[in-house]
Amino acid sequence: MKRVEKILSGDVRSTARLIRDVEDGLRDAREEMKEIFHHTGGAHIIGITGAPGAGKSTLVDQLVQALRNQGKTVGIVAVDPTSPFTGGAVLGDRVRMQRHSIDTGVFIRSVATRGHLGGLSRSANDIVDILDATGKDVIIVETVGVGQDEVEIVHTAHTTVVTLAPGMGDDVQAIKAGILEVGDIFVVNKADREGSDKLIHELRAMLDRNKYPDGCWEPTVIKAQANRNQGIDDLLEKIERHRSFFDESGKREQLIRTRVRSRFLEAVKETLLEEAMERLENNDALEVIVSSLVTREKDPYSQAEEIVGRMLR
Repeated sequence: MKRVEKILSGDVRSTARLIRDVEDGLRDAREEMKEIFHHTGGAHIIGITGAPGAGKSTLVDQLVQALRNQGKTVGIVAVDPTSPFTGGAVLGDRVRMQRHSIDTGVFIRSVATRGHLGGLSRSANDIVDILDATGKDVIIVETVGVGQDEVEIVHTAHTTVVTLAPGMGDDVQAIKAGILEVGDIFVVNKADREGSDKLIHELRAMLDRNKYPDGCWEPTVIKAQANRNQGIDDLLEKIERHRSFFDESGKREQLIRTRVRSRFLEAVKETLLEEAMERLENNDALEVIVSSLVTREKDPYSQAEEIVGRMLR
């Protein structure tokens, strides 16, 4: 039986091995991903994002338990900071979710950012597709927590949950820019801390300033204490409501198109880069170009346009 067939039947070892090969950038893995893609689209993808220290991992841990209590299977892609020594993930998320590690209905994968910006890793979307193809009902993607520019998750998730906590400096400043726009649900975690009510009030006031056209989802704010399992049922209900809203409003296709478009453009960029690097390294053209740039005889922009132009012709 081919590995893809084993993955489609839910084989855990085959799934883990393909994920490893995808992260290593093996060509065989790319060929298998072509087959995998045709079996995706069944899972609901939930993105959990927010600043470091907001309690994302604890929230995910409790959310997974609540989903399992409903009988749903869950895949988790936890993006951890890259180790400066090994280049691998620190694996903090997997440690926090250890109680789910022996549950056959849960698959957990910690991945390293490896320098990729935007809160996700380069291989995160491929891993989501693999877990989707195994038949998981829900896939949770927890981003690394990089701050205001952590908005890449919106191109991956169907429902984006932004996690905040009081007492982390300028709370409102921490949620400005892109983060405020990408959230479908905002969770003020660690709500037992001083300042939680103030943060909730300010957050709701900021969201109320936005004018949402008729028929659009209006973001909601809830409070939680994930470490005490408080607010999790409310969060789950809001996630389901958001999912139902898109199903009933006919906007799910638009959401799916956004994700597929992003996946295609990502594949185009990776393919072009790999092809360009292979051509440059095969005939030592790279060093010739670098030498011309050092002497300022040529500029990097014109050289890049010339190389890409040759490839496209």
